[in-house]
Amino acid sequence: MNSDVLFFFEKHREALPLYELLEQRILEEIDDVGIKVQKSQISFYKKYLFACVSFMRVRKKADCPPSYIVVTFGLSHKVDSPRIDAAVEPYPNRWTHHLLAAEPGEIDEELLCWLREAADFAAGK
Repeated sequence: MNSDVLFFFEKHREALPLYELLEQRILEEIDDVGIKVQKSQISFYKKYLFACVSFMRVRKKADCPPSYIVVTFGLSHKVDSPRIDAAVEPYPNRWTHHLLAAEPGEIDEELLCWLREAADFAAGK
C-alpha cells in the first residue's frame, strides 16, 4: 500500500479495507487507470478524472455509519437509485453522483458498472 494512501486514511483506518477493495476492483476491471492521492480525496483517472474516494459528508452525521467511504463518479445522465446519496448537474449533461459505501458488499457489480461507464465517459471528453 502506498504511503500517501496510508496517510490519507490516518484518521479513518477502519475504512481502509473498503478503499483497498474498491481500488483492487477498479484496477482489475478498468484498463490504464491512474491514481492521485490528494489532501481531501483519492482520484482515479483515465484521460480525465472519472471517480474519487473521500469522506465528504453526503448524509447527516446521525445517518452515517461509523466507518465508510464516499465514492464519487461522473456520468452523462442522472442515475436514479436509492444507493445514490446525492446527484448534481454542474454542467449540462454532466452528472456528479455521490455514494456512501460502508460494507464490502457495497463494492459490487452495480457500482463497478457505474465506474466503468464513468471511465468511458471521462475518456470521451
